[in-house]
Amino acid sequence: MDNLTSTPRRHLWRQRDFRLLVGGRLVSHLGDQLQFLALPLLVVALTGSSTQAGILLGLQTAVYIVFGLVAGALVDRWDRRSTMIWCEIGRGTLTATVPLAAALGALGMPQLYAVALLNGVLSTLFAAANSSALPNIVARSDLPGALATIGAMSNALRIVGASVAGIAYAVGRVVPFAINAASFLASAVSLLTIRADFQQQSATSASPRVLLADIGHGLAWLWRNPVIRTLALLDAADSLRYGAGYLLIIMLAQRLDASPTQVGIVFAGAAVGALFGNLLAPALSRRFPLGALSITMLWIEASAFPFYATAPTWWLLLVVAFAESVVSPVYNVALDSYRLAITPDALRGRVTSAIDTLTTGGAAVGAMAGGALIALLGAPTLTFVLAGWLTLLALAATLSRTVRTATATS
Repeated sequence: MDNLTSTPRRHLWRQRDFRLLVGGRLVSHLGDQLQFLALPLLVVALTGSSTQAGILLGLQTAVYIVFGLVAGALVDRWDRRSTMIWCEIGRGTLTATVPLAAALGALGMPQLYAVALLNGVLSTLFAAANSSALPNIVARSDLPGALATIGAMSNALRIVGASVAGIAYAVGRVVPFAINAASFLASAVSLLTIRADFQQQSATSASPRVLLADIGHGLAWLWRNPVIRTLALLDAADSLRYGAGYLLIIMLAQRLDASPTQVGIVFAGAAVGALFGNLLAPALSRRFPLGALSITMLWIEASAFPFYATAPTWWLLLVVAFAESVVSPVYNVALDSYRLAITPDALRGRVTSAIDTLTTGGAAVGAMAGGALIALLGAPTLTFVLAGWLTLLALAATLSRTVRTATATS
């Protein structure tokens, strides 16, 4: 039975399957946080090259852009629970080879590149299956709360993850990898014990189809839905700014003579702001229409962004980062709840992957262009250019009848 219509309303934390899903996901996410910091440090220790560290970190994003649409089509064909479990087992096994090779004195860059590439493929499959399965784990009315809870706990892990990662790396260079390998296996066990079906019909009953036709079917459905299509294009355009923003804020902080620790505190402030936004999201997404939240978010971002360039001290930069980060989670929870609820279960993997590929690609282009634009224009000037870009997006959203009239039941 479809959880969107048949599941009795209960508080999320009283729902066993939701607790297991979130618990396994957060354990795995903490392991990823530890490895994210440890990986570039390990590469620099092995090679002395920050360039190789950057390439290795960028591999997973590149894999997602190239493989995302295919992954979405595959998880709509395959059994989602089995796909997620085998992805976790695969990622755990791959990650475990790093401390094993280090113990044998055989760890080298070819292995790290192979692990990063294969983990990127498995992570892309897992992400598509995970997002598609959520509406079958909780009721439709609980989607905003579920998404907000997952986002809040993920942001809480972002806040503490850096310090925990530093401690783990200090114990041993490959200790974070060993912890991450164990976290993947714990996540697989958690998924195995969930009772709910991860999709509405058995994937094995589908007749053989051409993969490209499957992808095209998903893209066609997305294009025919004006609300999701328009907001996805606006999000992709916003992601260009988001991709450039990370390096931009670092450069602005350095202009204020901020120490590396203080720069880290600025980004921790952004994570706290996002956490606060996630806590507000369920109530606000139920009270205000989706279109109003989209327009409000863009105008707040456009109004707040210039203050990055005018903040005279690093701690005021922290205040701006906190304030700007509050609004996005509220809108994202409302949008994701709407999208997951109205997308047919058999198409969720493809639609989710198409949108994620679009926004991830936008962020990647923004990140790559950001460095060159900072060198060409300077960080303060680029800040005002991006604020102007956000203003154009806010105007486009305001003038769009599709966006203005979008509601949770559009």
